[in-house]
Amino acid sequence: MKEEIVSLKNTWVYFNDILVLEDVTFSLKKNDFVSLIGPNGGGKTTILKIILGLIKPDKGEVFVFGKAPEKGRKSIGYLPQYSFVDLNFPINVFEVVLMGRYDTVGKGYSKEDKDRALNALKTVGMLEYKDRQIGRLSSGQLQRIYIARAICREPELLLLDEPTASVDPEMQKSFYELLSELKKKMAVILVTHDISVVSVYVDSVACLNRRLFYHGSSEAALKKLEQVYECPIELLAHGIPHRVLKKHGK
Repeated sequence: MKEEIVSLKNTWVYFNDILVLEDVTFSLKKNDFVSLIGPNGGGKTTILKIILGLIKPDKGEVFVFGKAPEKGRKSIGYLPQYSFVDLNFPINVFEVVLMGRYDTVGKGYSKEDKDRALNALKTVGMLEYKDRQIGRLSSGQLQRIYIARAICREPELLLLDEPTASVDPEMQKSFYELLSELKKKMAVILVTHDISVVSVYVDSVACLNRRLFYHGSSEAALKKLEQVYECPIELLAHGIPHRVLKKHGK
């Protein structure tokens, strides 16, 4: 049986008296690839921030690698939904990825740090771009660079918050294939609105809309999505309403 690395038990979160998460119990095991799916405002990003120790639940217990999140997050790589970067800044790809070794900042980067940065670039298929200024990359290439920065620390868990929101469909396929390879080395939690990921790439799905409606196999999850979104759906697109396949029942 695989080792459990994340555990949320009976977790409640309020923001200014507004209920964000209601009695959520969720667990993740080593090398799991889980898609966290649900409508905007459903609490998906909140769960990632709880795991990272950035948000403390109002009620419930949270353990990350058997520790409090603030200590367990040392073994986590994180790609937030929005990365604010000045693309005109004179910094190259290698230097951006090397920032993932931030634990050594102040001491100077070692040969090991640089070797791990190069290895991370190789893993995401971007080694040949290591000397390129970041403003000369496509959005899909930039996301791979951010992934390389996140895995440069060789984490045991990778958290990704809607990483393909600005990536074209052709690049999305290769991006998901990259994640399938990464899960051989680490667990992955992927926040997404892309239902095609649910049926093709991930091992399991957590359907969330304040409450956790389902956490299990991707096949059964597709049947639960109507309950989560409160109408039949084919595709959830970031920032726009979902597309309805049939008329709502009365």
